Amino acid sequence: MARNRNRSRRPLGQLEAEVLAALAGLGGSARTAELVERLDGEPAYTTVNTILHRLHEKGLVTRTRAGRHYHYRLAVDESALVADRMHEHLRHASDPVSVLNRFVRTLTTEEARHLRAMLEGPEGRE
Repeated sequence: MARNRNRSRRPLGQLEAEVLAALAGLGGSARTAELVERLDGEPAYTTVNTILHRLHEKGLVTRTRAGRHYHYRLAVDESALVADRMHEHLRHASDPVSVLNRFVRTLTTEEARHLRAMLEGPEGRE
């Protein structure tokens, strides 16, 4: 029985997001054991396996059998996922301008420089 792939539009849990970020940091492809080592707090192998199974069901990762285990690969663009999560949070905020203001004030100098360049667009880079 095929599962509904539209479920990937639901907001991701924190550990799901961390696993996706770790997978991206490992070049978009890894085994469960590699991800466990990469995650803060070293969650249990079975916990990470459960998260990977959920991400697979949501269509966010693909997997191929590698002996007794699976090798996982990102099936989506991590930056698009994170941007979608940020947008979703803003959409539900009672005062999105205040949220943006607080977010921008927490940026590093380098991050702020990149944001300014993006907001200025091609004409601001002359």
